[in-house]
Amino acid sequence: MRMFLSLIKLKRFLLMNELPEFRALGISDELIPALLAKNFQTPSTIQTLAIPLLLSGEKDVIGQALTGTGKTAAFGLPVIQTIQPGKVPQALILAPTRELSIQIADELKSLSGNKPLRIVPLYGGQLITIQMDELKKGVDIAVGTPGRIMDLHRRGRLQLDKLQFAILDEADEMLDMGFIDDIREILSLTNPDKRMLMFSATMPQEIMDIAAEFMRPEYEIAQAGNQSATNTDLTEQYYHEVKREHKLDALMRLIDANTELYAMVFCRTRADVDEVTEKLNAKGYRVEALHGEISQAQRLRVINGFKKRKFPLLIATDVAARGIDVNDLTHVINYSLPQNSDIYIHRIGRTGRAGRHGVAVSFVTPGERRKLKFIEKDIKSEIPQRKLPEISDIIEAKKQLFSENIALLLETGDASEYLNFAEELCTLGSHPAEALAAVLKMHFKNELLPESYQEFGTRQKADESNMKKLLLFAGRANGLTVPDLLREIGDRTGIRSTQLGKIICRADKTFINAEPNDAEKILKAFRDDKQWHFKYDELREKREADKKRKTPDTKPPKKKKVKTHKPLREEFFKWIAESE
Repeated sequence: MRMFLSLIKLKRFLLMNELPEFRALGISDELIPALLAKNFQTPSTIQTLAIPLLLSGEKDVIGQALTGTGKTAAFGLPVIQTIQPGKVPQALILAPTRELSIQIADELKSLSGNKPLRIVPLYGGQLITIQMDELKKGVDIAVGTPGRIMDLHRRGRLQLDKLQFAILDEADEMLDMGFIDDIREILSLTNPDKRMLMFSATMPQEIMDIAAEFMRPEYEIAQAGNQSATNTDLTEQYYHEVKREHKLDALMRLIDANTELYAMVFCRTRADVDEVTEKLNAKGYRVEALHGEISQAQRLRVINGFKKRKFPLLIATDVAARGIDVNDLTHVINYSLPQNSDIYIHRIGRTGRAGRHGVAVSFVTPGERRKLKFIEKDIKSEIPQRKLPEISDIIEAKKQLFSENIALLLETGDASEYLNFAEELCTLGSHPAEALAAVLKMHFKNELLPESYQEFGTRQKADESNMKKLLLFAGRANGLTVPDLLREIGDRTGIRSTQLGKIICRADKTFINAEPNDAEKILKAFRDDKQWHFKYDELREKREADKKRKTPDTKPPKKKKVKTHKPLREEFFKWIAESE
């Protein structure tokens, strides 16, 4: 028993000496284990500035900080430490998007550790009855979008007059999205003695107006470093000048040259996002789209899949990408140059995080040079121009990655069970290198040959005239995406995405083109699987065959137009004669 008590004392002693910098800000022993579990080490700038102010309760705070600077913990830790479990909300956090609301709620739950607080995300896109049932059970911290918060309050299900904290996250973005009236109405319903915090990457006049109207006098502005500059030590910035019609080719060249790319690609419009995603999927690249027209269930699936690296590229608009917190992006690619430097800083702030090197690449058309100069002036940093990777660079990168993977297998000995088979293969040619070359040819096909690339670095359009047409009775309505399909085919058959032809994923059907041998492999691999029902698309093959048979000679000749009217002068004199 004494030994057990001694161990408890030792554990408490060790905890008391953990994270001294967080303790110095006023964080209690109760929250230290949760911070240790999340691998917190030292507080960020915005945490250092905001946490003591919120814990003391003396001043309200405007926090100016970029994405990825630890904002959630900056307001979350004081909130969690101050409030106690109850029935009515003691903290309200407003966010511009569903994704950010869910992410904040999840982060607060992980920061609260063993403290039994009920933290509920409230947002549009989920049945309101589900959220009303959650509120019946009691809630300590409500996190939500302005529209849904207003809806629940008007229905009498969400009480706002007992708050200890009211927090606006991404306040400038909420104003841009037209939430200003909802925000004013929500804040007017809250009690005046609450503590208030606004986070904003920029400081427009509307932010200052809200502060003057709803914050206590002498509020504090906490700025996390120079907001007009980027972390050039961790984020490498450069641009490629490309014509608008060559952007997709340039993007594919970047993807091919960076074999371990894990990136967000920003487009200006939803239409651009859909077009880029569709064309890249058709080329065999594993990418997903994110914009405002995508359903909530699909958005959550895409975001979770991207965080788990199920696909390496996310094509998104700025608004849809708000709140996606990923710390290990290798690249941010500005497919469309942003309208201003604030958006540029928001975008590239997603890479170069957590001490990792990141790259920010921008595609700039010849007509956008002036806009680029304005961005450079605002961020006080020159963005150099670079040439796109050459075809030789792409091929060399693929060879290098393959060689590194082979070296790793040799080092770990994980391929030893294939040693006997390898020795057999080496006897097939006059020299072991010939057998190895044949294996490489089977694996890569023409992928490492310069002639398989066009001048601008894109793959040549595959000759699909002799490909077999397959039909899969599943589509987007079933939650299927092209990356999912390519992974499933690859896992079951070994067929790489580059070996397949065009793939079109519709609502309830998916069309695939494949070489005859590959088509047979796919049908055989999925033959007994009721969930994946493949068959030959005979109707599509018949239409293709009919198109081939139709030649210009077989088309009916165009009928010549016969002029039926007579010259106006002749008609006029005839009318005169008849009148007489």
